[in-house]
Amino acid sequence: MRTRRKFLFAALGAAALAASGLGAAAEAFPKGPVRLIVPFSPGGPTDTIARLVGQKLEEIWGQPVVIDFKPGGGTVIGIAQVARSPADGYTLGIVAPSYTINPVLRRQMPYDTVQDLRGVSILTTFPLAIVAHPGEPFDDLKGMIEYAKKHPGKLSYATPGVGGTSHLLVELLNGIAGIDLLHVPYKGSAPGRTDVIAGRVPLMCDPLFSAMPFVTAGKLKVIAVTTRERAPGFEQFPSVAETYPGFDVRAYLGFVVPKATPDAVVRSIQQASATALRAPEVRKRVAELGNTPVGSTPEAFDAFIAADMAKWAKVIRDARIPLE
Repeated sequence: MRTRRKFLFAALGAAALAASGLGAAAEAFPKGPVRLIVPFSPGGPTDTIARLVGQKLEEIWGQPVVIDFKPGGGTVIGIAQVARSPADGYTLGIVAPSYTINPVLRRQMPYDTVQDLRGVSILTTFPLAIVAHPGEPFDDLKGMIEYAKKHPGKLSYATPGVGGTSHLLVELLNGIAGIDLLHVPYKGSAPGRTDVIAGRVPLMCDPLFSAMPFVTAGKLKVIAVTTRERAPGFEQFPSVAETYPGFDVRAYLGFVVPKATPDAVVRSIQQASATALRAPEVRKRVAELGNTPVGSTPEAFDAFIAADMAKWAKVIRDARIPLE
C-alpha cells in the first residue's frame, strides 16, 4: 500500500511539475520580436486587421510584432514561409479562405496544410453577399432561383477569379438549388463589380462590406448574405440559409504557426489574441471593416480547417472545377 501511495504521489508530483513547466513556458513567451507574415500586399482589410491585432499584441507582450508582407501565389508564398519557420511561436501567419481552398484546388503545394501547420485562432469572420444589378427582374433569392430555372444557362455572375470563395460558394448554391449560374471570372473584385454596376453581368458575389457603398448608392442590390444568420448590423438582408437551411459560407482571418510549435506557446498566442480582440477600440474598428471578432481556441480552428477543406473538395469535385 505504501509503495502504491508513493507511486501515486510521485505521479501527481510529476504532473504538477509538467503543468507548472507548461505555464512557465507560456508566461515566458515571447522574449523578443514576433514576426507576423501577411501573405497579401499592403492595404485592404487583412492588412488593417493584422496591424490592429499586432499593435495590441505588442502592448500585451511588451515585445515588437513585425508585419512582414509576402504576397503572391494566392497566399501560398507567404504561408510556405510560415511552414518552414522554426516551430517556436516567433513566426505567425495570418490566413484567409484561400488557406483551406488551396490544398484541395492545387495539384502541388510547397507545404501540407494539415501536417506542416496548425491553427492558433480564428480572429474574425465576415459575410459575403450575392448582389445584383438594380435592373434585374428579381429582388430576393427565391426570385433569382426561379428566374435561373426559367432561363437555364443565361444568368451569369462575376467573381475575382477561379477557385476563390466567391466562385465556390455559388457552385455550392448551384448544386443545392439545381440551377446553372455561369461563372465570369475577373482579375480582382473591382473590374467585376464595375461590369455588374454597368449591367454587363447581372450578378456578383462579394464581401458585404465591399458591396455596401454601392448598395447604399443604389448601384447594386443585395439578394442574400451567405452566412447562416443575417449579418450583424445588416439584418434587413436575408440569408441564403433562410431558403436552404444549413447553408453557411463565411470568410475568415486566422493565425497559424508551424505544426511542431509547443502547445503552451500556441495557447499563449491564442489567449493574447483573444484579449486583443476584446479591446473596445479593436472591436469597433473590426466592426467598421465588416468583420466579427472571434478569438477561437486552437482546437476549434483546426476543426474548422478540416471541415472547410472537406466541404470545398466536394464542391470542386461535384462542379468539375479543374485542378490548378
